[in-house]
Amino acid sequence: MNGIEDSARLRLLYDLGCSFAERTELRELIPYVIERCREVLLAQGISVLLLDPIAHELYFPYVAQDDPEIARRLQEMRMSAELGFVGIALSTVRSIRVDDAQADPRHFSGVDKSTGMVTRAVMAVPLVSKHGGIGVVEVVNKVGGGPFSDDDLALLELLAGAIAVAVENAQNHGRLRESQDRLRKQVAALQRDPAHSFPEIIGTSPAMNQVFRLMETAAASDITVLIEGETGTGKELVARGVFSTSGRSDRPFLVVNCAALPETLLESELFGHRRGAFTGAVRDQIGMLRAADGGVIFLDEIGDMPLAMQAKLLRFLEAGEVVPLGEAFPHKVDVRVLCATNRDLRLEVARRNFREDLYYRISAFPIHTPPLRERREDIPLLASRFVAAAAERVGKNIPGIEPRALELLQRHDWLGNVRELLNEMERAVAIARDGEYVGVATLSAAVAAHADVEAPSQQTVAETPSSAASQLVAQSDGKLSPLREARALFEASYIRAALNRMSGNVSQAARMLGVSRVSLQKKMKAFGLR
Repeated sequence: MNGIEDSARLRLLYDLGCSFAERTELRELIPYVIERCREVLLAQGISVLLLDPIAHELYFPYVAQDDPEIARRLQEMRMSAELGFVGIALSTVRSIRVDDAQADPRHFSGVDKSTGMVTRAVMAVPLVSKHGGIGVVEVVNKVGGGPFSDDDLALLELLAGAIAVAVENAQNHGRLRESQDRLRKQVAALQRDPAHSFPEIIGTSPAMNQVFRLMETAAASDITVLIEGETGTGKELVARGVFSTSGRSDRPFLVVNCAALPETLLESELFGHRRGAFTGAVRDQIGMLRAADGGVIFLDEIGDMPLAMQAKLLRFLEAGEVVPLGEAFPHKVDVRVLCATNRDLRLEVARRNFREDLYYRISAFPIHTPPLRERREDIPLLASRFVAAAAERVGKNIPGIEPRALELLQRHDWLGNVRELLNEMERAVAIARDGEYVGVATLSAAVAAHADVEAPSQQTVAETPSSAASQLVAQSDGKLSPLREARALFEASYIRAALNRMSGNVSQAARMLGVSRVSLQKKMKAFGLR
């Protein structure tokens, strides 16, 4: 080397030492380092190749080239970690310098064919961490022709050591940040759950028994499930039920509402993004798919997903890889996908609003959640459960629901399904006085309107609180019984009515009355109702 070259290299080492101290972002540091190195080594190109240990492939995240088109093509490439001079340097953990690559049988010509480049002189130096090789830094073609020197190789080895440390630190920091982001998203998902979510799926009707059977089958495999049903039929509850009884129940369960976000934000929410990928992207985000790695992601209202996003979701389902916005390299994830929609996706496919290939990919195992009007026999159980929960939440003593009110609830069509019934019962509890039953007067006008449609059939004595009271007065001969006796007679009559309505099923009667099975059995024994 002459004095000018020595000065340039010393200046390079000083500048790079400052850069490693000042620049903490790998995406800023490595491109600067390799571009300065390319200038000092008078090389046409220099690349940092990193190892994907799962696929055992090398990819080109950082490239400095005098030809921008070659740089672009290299960044889109992946190659086996066993090929070419870079494969040799990685596997042997030793540097290699070749003066005439075209005459060397170890040369892998696939890169030249893909980029249009002709590789002549090459230097390849492994990037080594304390856990082994993590990649290779490769320099190709001296400007003006000719080979690289031993001094060139020594300089590259010096820089490779610093680059390896920077890459390993960045990878460790990235893994820690991803772990924090994953935990943050999982906690946020739990916090988004409404406090009054249904504690479990309620129903004994044939339609619901079919749903339970399908859920059990779905939980036993990793097949993609499509849950179809009207709004408010409990599609998310079904998804959570499949998850909680599956082999992934100890892993994350994350929910994304595809109808709630515009396309750009939905892509970022699912796939993540790199800082600066778009306006407002001030930090890296790993996305829900990577946050749910090992677990389940529930894509609610998938029928509202934009077509462009459907194509990206299909690629993920087929390859199991996530490419964040602003990044060119995929990340492998293991996520089970459960989907739900209130749309007829077959009709949406015919209208070209939904991709046919995606539809067949997600509908391998469909589960239909029936509307409430198709399982009216479940309404007493649901209504009683909602009343008991609402009463406990507001601190009221609401003994249950009058049979006449139950009749009206069962007649209503419930276009909002279980969600509408829940809102109705919460409203009724809010209106009812402490100690009162939910009756016709506490129901909304829409539900109570059914009272005028058909008069109630002849009721047995003690079927409602009012008839029980009337019987007591009629039998009193002008003298009323003590309040304690009247209360006991009323309670016994009401329990008998509940048991009759539930065909003697104590568990169902207890749920309707909002008490435990044990409490009801004690009262039945006390009142001689066994």
